[in-house]
Formats: sequence, C-alpha cells, structure tokens
Amino acid sequence: MSVSGKSLKAIIRRCALVVLLAIAFGYIEAAVVVYLRQIFHPEGFSFPLISFPLTAQSRSMVLVEVGREAATIILIICAAILSGHNRKQRIAYFLIIFAIWDIFYYVWLKILLGWPGSIMDWDVLFLIPLPWAGPVLAPALVSLMMLVFAGMILYRDFCERPINKPIWETLGYSVSGLIVITSFCLAGKYMQSADYAEHFSWPIFLAGLLTACVASARWICKKREKDS
Repeated sequence: MSVSGKSLKAIIRRCALVVLLAIAFGYIEAAVVVYLRQIFHPEGFSFPLISFPLTAQSRSMVLVEVGREAATIILIICAAILSGHNRKQRIAYFLIIFAIWDIFYYVWLKILLGWPGSIMDWDVLFLIPLPWAGPVLAPALVSLMMLVFAGMILYRDFCERPINKPIWETLGYSVSGLIVITSFCLAGKYMQSADYAEHFSWPIFLAGLLTACVASARWICKKREKDS
C-alpha cells in the first residue's frame, strides 16, 4: 500500500473515532438536559419559557450549568488537539466534534423525550456570555456548514496543498461567527415573551452564514490560483 493510501486510512480511522466520541458526547449532553428539564420544567419544556423562582439553590444550579457548558467546550478543544497532528487538523477536528455533538444532541433528545416536535421548535442553545436561543434549524445549519468546512480543511491537508496565513478568510470566519452568535443572543432576550418567535432575526443569522460562505469561496479561489 502506498504512503498516501496508508495516510488516507489513518485519517478515515481517526475521523470515525472522532465522530463516535461526538455521538457519545451528544448523548451525555442530552441526558443532562433530561434531568434539567425535570428540575426546572417539570410540567413540560416549551416556549415561551415559564420563569422559575430565583432561589439561592436555583442560582447555584444556573452557575453550575454555565460551568458545565464551559467545561464542554474545553473538552472538545482538548479532544481536537489530541486528534490532530497540526493546527489545521486540530481546527478541522474541533469543527467535526462540535457539529456532530450538536446534531446528535437533538437526535438523542428526540429519542429520549420525543422532542423537538419539529426543526422550528425553539431551544435554549447556550448561556455564555448571555442566553442564546432560536429554532433548532438554526444551529443545525451551522453544524452542517462546520462539517463542510472541516472536510475542506482535511482534504487540503491530505493533499499537502495548504494556504498559509489566510488573513482575510480568517477574519471573515470570525465576523461570521460573531454575527451568528449575535442573532442567537438577541433572540435569547425574548425567551419569555409571547411573541418570542418574531424575535429571531433570520436576516442577521443568514448574513452570518453568507459571510462564512464568501470567506470559503475566497479561500477556494486562492487555492486554485496557487495550484495552477
């Protein structure tokens, strides 16, 4: 078997292990949410959210949940660092783990709770630095785009045709992430409002995704120019 053949098999094996880890991690996340919903929403989880009394115990549990979310990101970062052999691979594996974890989080919730009823059901997505909220479809789209980007990175790395210092593309991805997070945080302010669904700005969210697509297109064009 050629060296490239062995390298491809190694990448496929590593990707399979990373995906398995992310699926299992998604189950852990879903299991925690099952317990949280029993504690904070015993009568059922739905939007608009029903506020619960802010006792000392509930405040403490919210802080614990924020800490758990931070620990989750740290674990994903560490898993990506251990999986990749260079910076580009580590970025790709981070995107894969995060995306698969997020997608299977909802798959497992559907199996365990029969929720979400549809991809347009709203969810509390994150709590750092502010509460994030939005329809399930939105983070699913982000996850799918992350998988596409990860595939692009691994393919270029395998072909040994990297682009060094993609400054404008990196800036584009950073701006894209900030725009998407802003759309979630803005919606998070209205989780308890009866008209909550009107407060998710699809134009802002899609602008964030479009910015990432433009950065990717620029990246691909630059690669082709260098390869030609």
